[in-house]
Amino acid sequence: MSVLEIKNLHVNVETDQGTREILRGVDLVINEGEIHAIMGPNGSGKSTLAYTIAGHPKYNVVEGEILLDGENVLEMSVDERARVGLFLAMQYPVEIPGVTVTNFLRTAKTAIDGEAPSVRTWVKDVRESMKNLKMDKAFAERNVNEGFSGGEKKRNEILQLELLKPKFAVLDETDSGLDVDALKIVSEGVNRAKANTGLGVLLITHYTRILRYIKPDFVHVFVAGRIAEQGGPELADRLEEEGYDRYQVAESAAE
Repeated sequence: MSVLEIKNLHVNVETDQGTREILRGVDLVINEGEIHAIMGPNGSGKSTLAYTIAGHPKYNVVEGEILLDGENVLEMSVDERARVGLFLAMQYPVEIPGVTVTNFLRTAKTAIDGEAPSVRTWVKDVRESMKNLKMDKAFAERNVNEGFSGGEKKRNEILQLELLKPKFAVLDETDSGLDVDALKIVSEGVNRAKANTGLGVLLITHYTRILRYIKPDFVHVFVAGRIAEQGGPELADRLEEEGYDRYQVAESAAE
């Protein structure tokens, strides 16, 4: 069984005001097939955690480890992390002018697997995934995310997730900007990937609405760069009612 382990992770970033510590000792274990939701106020470090796992150069790990099946992810380049099974669905997917969705997907699949997929099987898989995500087949020949609406960009992220078949996916506020219909479609895609491959998911969100469709096994409250509390799905419901004030007060008192 695959496992993603985050141990005592401390991360800094350089700002105009100097070095700033964002993550202050994060510990988290995600097993294959588990869904972990991370919830917390703005500026608490949730996206920093996502981009650190993915290997964004802006974030400097000063202490701690990220291990995938015992291998030190922090020693890997971004593309190496993708090849061993990590995937990041970005909060704000970027446009790639001049690169069609079809070419992007096939190139990514070839790079991750080390060989090009069978054309016949690949075309069938792409069409099936696009149909499931209710994406017009014309999108395959459009440039990646260029002129896409917010919902179309998020569906395109989940299309990649389904086709690239990673071991673990970090979904950074995938629900932001989605209407109810798009939210259901995207959630169904994540649930399909989990059912088909045993995907482990780290789901970052502000709101409980996506958790109605993607049921978490664990919920973690993220405040001031660390996990302040963790529990089951019922914790998300409590956060919806109470907010994060009591955690922030406790954090301020501790400092």
